[in-house]
Amino acid sequence: MQRITVESSQFCDRTLTLNRQQLHYLMRVLRLQGGDRFVAMDGSGSCWETELVEGEEGPYGRVVLALDFNRELPISLTLLAGLPKGQGFDEVVRQTTELGVTRVIPVLSDRTLLKPSPNKLQRWQRIATEAAEQSERQWVPMVERPMSLAEAIAAVSPARRYFCVARGDRPHLLRQVRQDVASWGPEMAEMAIAIGPEGGWTTAEVEVAIASGWQGVSLGQRILRAVTAPTVALALVAAALESGLD
Repeated sequence: MQRITVESSQFCDRTLTLNRQQLHYLMRVLRLQGGDRFVAMDGSGSCWETELVEGEEGPYGRVVLALDFNRELPISLTLLAGLPKGQGFDEVVRQTTELGVTRVIPVLSDRTLLKPSPNKLQRWQRIATEAAEQSERQWVPMVERPMSLAEAIAAVSPARRYFCVARGDRPHLLRQVRQDVASWGPEMAEMAIAIGPEGGWTTAEVEVAIASGWQGVSLGQRILRAVTAPTVALALVAAALESGLD
């Protein structure tokens, strides 16, 4: 069944009031008719199987049953990502949402070229919502406003924080995460990963992060594009967390 994200305020008892955009998507794009079913999700962990009803005052949704399943990662995962040029951050948001990210912070680093407009944040949040629906997640990631690296570092506080560095002798992210998972404790409820922009982090930025308690790590021997690296990092973490390691 297809999914749409709704607001909690749209529910009254077992009735879901659908707005114009949602009705257009369900009836014009998906071609659903009265009696067909879809999944309504609130983006905060709850989903309901819902029937489309052709009422006298217009179509609405009737909640059939609450769905109980979990496709989320076992931890909360925050991504700090240096803004790439062009529309590259669209793909960063889309792909990392599919892989299970919980929170995305765009970082205005020393080498950032993009100066995003306020409309960009709305676009990124919409992309995150669409990607969460497509990948059948229960949670829609929060895309924060762009921050400086210092602000972003101050905004996260997990015990496990990985700072990806393109060059230098650093432990591989996958090996480091596996080691941390092997000694799993209450502090592993959250994790944060930082990825640089084109050209990577500056030496000063790396030093600031390490001094703030971040673990310097590598994503491998090859130099990855700023759009590719976040996807690789999230895939490695998801593999370590979901591969049955104890």
